[in-house]
Amino acid sequence: MDLDTLRHSCSHVLAEAVKKLWPEAKLAIGPAIEDGFYYDFDKKEPFSNEDLLNIEQEMQKIIARDDPFLREELDKIKAIELFKKLNEDYKVQLIEALPEQAISIYKTGKVFLDLCRGPHIKSTGQIKAFKLLSVAGAYWHGIETNPMLQRIYGTCFETQKELDEYLKNIEEAKLRDHRKLGPQLEFFDIYHEQAGAGLVFYHPKGALLRTIIEDYEKKEHLKRGYDMVITPHIMDAALWKTSGHYDYYRENMYSFIAEDKEFVLKPMNCPGHILIYKSKTRSYKDLPIRYFELGTVYRREKAGVLHGLLRVRGFTQDDAHIFCLPEQLSGEIKGIIDFVFETMKVFGFDTVGIELSTRPEKSIGADEDWQLATEALETALKEKGLKYDVNVGDGAFYGPKIDIKLKDALKRTWQCATIQCDFALPKRFNLAYIDDTGKERQPIMLHRVLLGSLERFIGALIEHYKAELPLWLSPTQVLIIPIKETVLAYAQEVKNKLEGQNIRVDIDLHNETLNKKIRNAEINKIPYCLILGDREAAQGVVSVRKKGSQDQGAVALEEFVGNLINQIQEHK
Repeated sequence: MDLDTLRHSCSHVLAEAVKKLWPEAKLAIGPAIEDGFYYDFDKKEPFSNEDLLNIEQEMQKIIARDDPFLREELDKIKAIELFKKLNEDYKVQLIEALPEQAISIYKTGKVFLDLCRGPHIKSTGQIKAFKLLSVAGAYWHGIETNPMLQRIYGTCFETQKELDEYLKNIEEAKLRDHRKLGPQLEFFDIYHEQAGAGLVFYHPKGALLRTIIEDYEKKEHLKRGYDMVITPHIMDAALWKTSGHYDYYRENMYSFIAEDKEFVLKPMNCPGHILIYKSKTRSYKDLPIRYFELGTVYRREKAGVLHGLLRVRGFTQDDAHIFCLPEQLSGEIKGIIDFVFETMKVFGFDTVGIELSTRPEKSIGADEDWQLATEALETALKEKGLKYDVNVGDGAFYGPKIDIKLKDALKRTWQCATIQCDFALPKRFNLAYIDDTGKERQPIMLHRVLLGSLERFIGALIEHYKAELPLWLSPTQVLIIPIKETVLAYAQEVKNKLEGQNIRVDIDLHNETLNKKIRNAEINKIPYCLILGDREAAQGVVSVRKKGSQDQGAVALEEFVGNLINQIQEHK
């Protein structure tokens, strides 16, 4: 049974139950979504948690009746008349916007019907396991000037076992929520009234975590022949008009007027990298040129879509742009794919899916260029032996792209890495290189990110590991706990030796009990505690306690340091 069809059918049962309990409620839309379904209703009083339970009970009655889903086609005019008679204003708007003259509806039970293309399952009795989850506000058609509707979210699975596992993961996800763990651990804050929403303030621990990630990326890019660049945060609007962003992305851009000129806070890094490429004449012998920047960008997101670190207004991308010859294109794409897989493995993620996204309706560039770019990406995937899905019409406005998705500890998918193939911007900016005959040729441009937004990736890391980061990523790797003042000198000696090996270490000097200090270390997710007393100081050893386990006993300091270095080097 197709899961989307099952979930969409369940949304119809939800709508029927709501109409039975509140006949005056008006129906909007109720599609299947990635993890379930929703249905939007126009109802004066808000739905309560008790209402959701009552709706579920009514849905169970409908399911128990095993009513068939019956399809019927109506003439468009008759369909409009029918839904006007039912006072279903939103359905009338939907029908009026449809180009078709034959309108399909689905009926269940004695009186319920709904506008729908289908398909549906055979009967309501095929729904075996469902749960209503929450209520949220949603503007009709997502437009803020339209009426605010109430959206009931739910989910549905073929078996109760699958549903139970999903609900268990939801509860676990609440415990892993980076919006709670991040501030609790003093990694970051997201909202300050004086600064505005969607802007991240990194506290020392969070800034250190981000720096560790950035340093790793810089080292790995330099190893692979990338050149580091830095571009301005504000640039003349004329640049963004040339690139096409001004026409195709303007609603997501921040702009301002200064000295009678319009400037833009950069939403992308690519035009800046293009200007660096254009700064001098390039030879075919210089290519490929790979520019890498940890570039901070700003995008005008609506307040309603902001979500922790996952959707913000200012964020930093691990952005790179590669300018190459046609014969180098396939090798560069495959090299990026390998780089993505290696990087995700280091950070502890499995790759679970690849999508090839094709030309959207709003786009720039010639058809033949789009075809060549799409074929280049697709050929690279095939030559790598990788399975992929085609996501029609979801490419960037300047070129098709490959998206690589990750799976976390709760089996949720995350979109991070992207590879875009672009013939359009090199043409708009008149990019050129001199070939072996002395003629000017146009290079091909690849846009790519590995982790994507560092903010989003850090949010994903926190939730994946439940903030219990691997040793190499932990802002504090070791906490030294001296039991008494007589060993403070030894504690400082241990700290100096650890810091001499670039191990991040603190000493807990608070006037608290040993058990309280250990509990605090557990709460702060510190991987190792070293407990030092007179015996450890006399023998030159350290008593080791690993997070989540009992004391591991006393070991020589040199042995402990050696083990830590090995773990860090292996990214454990």
